[in-house]
Amino acid sequence: MALKVDVDMDLCQAHGECVFAAPEVFELDDDDQLHWVAEPDEALREKVQQAAKVCPVSAIRVSG
Repeated sequence: MALKVDVDMDLCQAHGECVFAAPEVFELDDDDQLHWVAEPDEALREKVQQAAKVCPVSAIRVSG
């Protein structure tokens, strides 16, 4: 099963911790809107899981 990332934008407060943990997957634009790769490479699994762990509002879900 492929690695999948979903962010609950109703919870996300753009703290940016995920960007520090996995910059290959998460990005904040100039308006502090979060963008992410929904199906990142499997090699990034550990970083994505760390990003989900450090999210202060638990907005990131990882599956696959």
